[in-house]
Amino acid sequence: MSEETTESKSERKFTRAVLKLSGEALREEGSKDNISPEIVERMAREIRDAVKTGLELAVVVGGGNFWRGASASARGMDRATADYVGMMATVMNSLALQSALEEEDVPCVVQSAIEMKNVAEPYIRRKAERHLSQGRVVIFAAGTGSPFFSTDTTSALRANEMDADVIFKATQVDGVYDSDPKKNPDAKRYDRVSFIDCLTKQLKVMDATAFSLCLENEMPIVIFDVGVEGNITRALSGEDIGTYVCREA
Repeated sequence: MSEETTESKSERKFTRAVLKLSGEALREEGSKDNISPEIVERMAREIRDAVKTGLELAVVVGGGNFWRGASASARGMDRATADYVGMMATVMNSLALQSALEEEDVPCVVQSAIEMKNVAEPYIRRKAERHLSQGRVVIFAAGTGSPFFSTDTTSALRANEMDADVIFKATQVDGVYDSDPKKNPDAKRYDRVSFIDCLTKQLKVMDATAFSLCLENEMPIVIFDVGVEGNITRALSGEDIGTYVCREA
């Protein structure tokens, strides 16, 4: 291991992470296209720069740019079916990200919780761990493989299964606030906040199931703004960015 890599890991203070990307983040605002190749390419470059330091990285991508199961269910579709359609959407996004990463010479593999041999490996925990330890980025597609669970829950579940050090949740805001910053100009942003404070103050960090998994297993979460160019690299490199959610603030 090079001296530069060792120093980067020391500064970063973690060696394995899960990056959660929303499907909406792959779409250019106002565009009719579900996926923006330019945005996906930018994300791939930023991930490339981060994993060059030796970071072991898994990625979970949502599917909201194509489909939202809860919304379809509210309009009359069977909820389980609606969620399965959403899982297929995450596979499309995962394949797009895989292609962009390969263009950047980043070795990566897509593992799907729903078996589809022609486009992805089936999710096998030990195989995913081996990929990570060998320097490949692993993209987890199709959610948990079961309806009624969000991709937030997938990221929490996979992070714990992979024995990751932290979850990075890339969002459209620059952290966790004590109230909605779009409605309250005086909203306070937390640099660091505890799991208990998130519960007692009802701060919206993740959905309840995902947050419970992180709380129970003391899995820290970093919430940051993916819309700012370079933020993925900054976050994954350990820079002080966004809001850090942990056991003790």
